[in-house]
Formats: sequence, structure tokens, C-alpha cells
Amino acid sequence: MCLFLLPCRWLLKSEFVHLSVGVCDCVCESVCLINGFLSLVQQITGTLAIAVFTAALGSLQYGYSLGVINAPQKIIEKNYARSLGLLSERLEQSENGTDETGFSESRNHPEVVMYWSLSVAIFSIGGMVSSFLVGFVGDLRGRVKGMLMVNVLAVVAGLLMGLCRIWKPHIMVISGRAVMGFYCGLTSGLVPMYIGEIAPKAYRGALGTLHQLAIVIGILISQVIGLDFVLGNDAMWPLLLGLSGAPAILQSLLLPFCPESPRYLYILLGKEQEARKSLRRLKGAYDPTPDLEEMKREKDEADKEPRVSILSLIFSSVYRQQLFVALMMHLSQQLSGINAIFYYSTAIFAQAGVSQPVYATIGVGVINTVFTLVSNDFSWMSYVSMSAIFLFVSFFEIGPGPIPWFIVAELFSQGPRPAAIALAGCCNWTSNFIIAMTFPYIQVWLDCYVFILFAVLLFVFTLFIYLRVPETKGKTFKEIAAVFQKKPGTPKDNAELQQLKTSTDA
Repeated sequence: MCLFLLPCRWLLKSEFVHLSVGVCDCVCESVCLINGFLSLVQQITGTLAIAVFTAALGSLQYGYSLGVINAPQKIIEKNYARSLGLLSERLEQSENGTDETGFSESRNHPEVVMYWSLSVAIFSIGGMVSSFLVGFVGDLRGRVKGMLMVNVLAVVAGLLMGLCRIWKPHIMVISGRAVMGFYCGLTSGLVPMYIGEIAPKAYRGALGTLHQLAIVIGILISQVIGLDFVLGNDAMWPLLLGLSGAPAILQSLLLPFCPESPRYLYILLGKEQEARKSLRRLKGAYDPTPDLEEMKREKDEADKEPRVSILSLIFSSVYRQQLFVALMMHLSQQLSGINAIFYYSTAIFAQAGVSQPVYATIGVGVINTVFTLVSNDFSWMSYVSMSAIFLFVSFFEIGPGPIPWFIVAELFSQGPRPAAIALAGCCNWTSNFIIAMTFPYIQVWLDCYVFILFAVLLFVFTLFIYLRVPETKGKTFKEIAAVFQKKPGTPKDNAELQQLKTSTDA
């Protein structure tokens, strides 16, 4: 869909168009989820609702942190320039139109551009590093206590950014964003893990979508309160960034009331009675025996298949094709250009000639939320551009957005699955960082045709998915493995499997 975005200078020249884009995404996604959840209300206990809501606060914080850096870009760049001694009093007055050229030059100074790009991209570095630790943290003291422990990172990050004026703002913000990224890398794994384990089997998919919904709602909230007449101004922008840690405080207050995952208690710790008690808290008065029997079968199956280490998975020919597909799917998500929109849409719309680009950014946020739940010379080009944005963000949220996360678990059995998820998460965050760090320079290079690069990449990924990614619906892992080996029913290399089973690395 990036092909629709080529005429960037034509892109949504009226504020109305930009606002409509965002509203569509938010509304459609919300409507889809609301319809699904209405059928669940009667069967969800109060404890389960509180537990899912509490966990989803971590995803909300992830989304807020993802989008908060976008709207106040101009204000933050000005403060960076001031801190670096590049903005004199005369140039600051240019904000009112007295010397617009000089003010723009200070904001476009190489040092300011570098620090601004790093402020955006360092978030992904933190997530990339911590993505390897999700399983360790989740298993160390449990899912609930794991989320509680990592909230310390979110509070520290919020304080660093909220108090950035006490020292050098660019250093404080970059440090805070790095810590927040480390937190988000952990919570983006812990939240869906916990929700998936406590949700009733029949509604696991529906409740699992709350993770994605909370993320896009967080993005939208950050864009709304990032408006200049709310918090996105010269006086309040540190508070805007500092609020990134606010959901962690609320979550910390609620987590003690949430039961631990029954699957963690039974499968990993072998505590049957505690698992039984947790099930009754989550589901009310009922006989938990069938659920416990299912967990026993899962535990027995997991005990038969030792965990495969990350290094063993990388060098294994048994899982090479599956791993290649999983990594390519995650690359297609990030190299679609979607996060370039989330990180830099304010600058993109400003370059396209939009008078109030922050409103256009909010529009993109609303469009994004909706579908999770479900040339200058020609005036008609604005409608073509509007349709292009609708299609791009909408199709992302029903395709490249959620599917890469789902498919990794379907391609790998219990043994190699944790290592595969860690590698996929690292790949996702790494490519996220590359886009965040390089997009400003690519935009200078390609100007209004910046999205042609993403269009070419998406075309390549489309061909790859068509030719190499199998349909996994209704198939067992053995059947999927047979598809990759191109010889249905062919047994795996016993020697290599034996070697993999001897590996006990995390």
C-alpha cells in the first residue's frame, strides 16, 4: 500500500483529511473489539477483568512511549538547540515569524538532527536488548511479580524525562528513552504471555487482542495530549514525556490483586493446589479438574521436548527454513514504513504543506486504533491521498501488524519456541531502530518520494510471503515442518535432533 503514498506533497493538504484518517483507524478497531467483547461480558469474572485490564496497562504504556515523541518534535528540537548553544535569543523570536530561516537552520543543525534521531531510535535499542530477557523475567518469580519488578524501570525512565530541564535535556531524554525502551521490550512480551495464560481457552484470541488495542490507544492518547495547547508546548513538554511512566504506577497498585498464571504455577512450578486456587479466582465457582488435566498433558509434552538454545536454533538446519520465514515476517512489519509514520508523521505532514501537522498525526492514530478492533496542481489529489492513508494504515493493522507475532508460535513447537520468539523480537526491535535512526536522512535524500523505498521493500516481501510462507491454519507442527522440508512425512535428522536436545542454554 506504500505505492499510494508517493505524492507526499499532495498528502492530505487539509486538516479535515488528516483528522479523518486518524478517526477512521481508531473507530473501526474499537468497533471490532467492542462487538467481540460484548459476547464475553456475561462469562468474564470480575477478577479476570481486573487482571486483563491491569496487564493491558503495560501495553498502553508501550503505545504511549511509542507515539509521545512525535507531536512535540519542533518544541523538543528547539530545546535541544538551546541546550547546545545553537539558538540565540534572536533566533528564538523567529518562532513568531521574525526570522524563520534562522530558526529552521538551528533546528536542522547536524547536532540537533543527530540527538533528535537518537532520542527516537534509542527506544528501540532498549527493546532489542531486553527482548532476550522476557522468558527469564517471566519465569524468575512469575508473570505478575515479573511485571511488578520491571515497572521500576518505567518510573525511572519517566523521572529522567520529566526532570530533563535540571541538566542537559538531550542527554536526559535520550537516557530516559533508552530505559523506557528496555522496559517496553520486556512488557511487550510479558503482557500477552500473561493474558494468554489466564484467558479462558474459548476466548484467548479475543482477549489477546487487548494487547494490540491498548498499544494503539496509548499512541492516540500521547498524540492528543501532545497538542500544543495541552502539554506539547515549551513549558509542559517535559511533563508530556514524563507521563510515560504514569501507567506503571497504576499497574503496580493493581497487580497485587491479580492472581498468578495457573499455567505458570502448575507447568513450571508443579504447584497443583495453588494453580487450582488461581483458576477458581479467575473463573469463579467451578470444577477446575478438566483445566488441570489439560495442563498436565501440556506439562508432560513439554518435558519430553527439551528447550533449544538460541545459538543451536540459529545454526540448526532442522529449523532453518521456519526461522528464516519468521524473521522475514518481522522485517516486513517494520520495513513497511509504519513506524516512520508513528515517529515522524508530524514532520512528514509539515513538509507536505499541512498548516497544523499535529492534527494530521492524531488522525493517523485514530485510524490505527479503529482497524485493530476491526500534486499540488490538482485538487482531487487530496482525496486520492486521503484514501491512500486510509488503506495503508488499515491494511497494516489487519496484516503486517499482528500476524508476525502470531505466526512464530505456530511455526515452532514447544522446544524451540522460546528461542524463536526471542530472535524474532530482537529482529523486530533492531529493524525498528534502523528505521527510527535513518528515516530523517532518507527523507532528506528522497524528499517527497520517501515512501517509494518502502513500496519497493513491500513488493519484495509480498512476493516472498506468497512463495515461501505456508498456510498454518488447522495444521500440526509436524505437518508444518513437513511443508518446509518439501517432503511430507519425512522424519527430521535424528543426529541433529539429538544434538539439539543436549543443549540446555536459554
